Amino acid sequence: MVTINKAENIFYVGDDVKEPIAELTFNQSSGNNIVVDHTYVSDELRGQGIAGQLVEKVVAYARENNKKIIPLCPYVKRKLEETPEYHDVLSEK
Repeated sequence: MVTINKAENIFYVGDDVKEPIAELTFNQSSGNNIVVDHTYVSDELRGQGIAGQLVEKVVAYARENNKKIIPLCPYVKRKLEETPEYHDVLSEK
């Protein structure tokens, strides 16, 4: 199990936020939306479900902060649409 850290507008894996070995980035948008624009997982971590764990983190963050997610990242968009438990945080915009 990897440790997922949070800094401003990013969930990441690794010791340095400037050089993460996996990351999911987002921005605050108008109203109560956050825009998830990028997901990256390094070759060494691929196939371990890390991207899915990053999505879980941003979903939890959205719920805790009463936000909806606008997924610009294709992976996050697919994950949110295919996971019924996440539909509550999926923005309709």
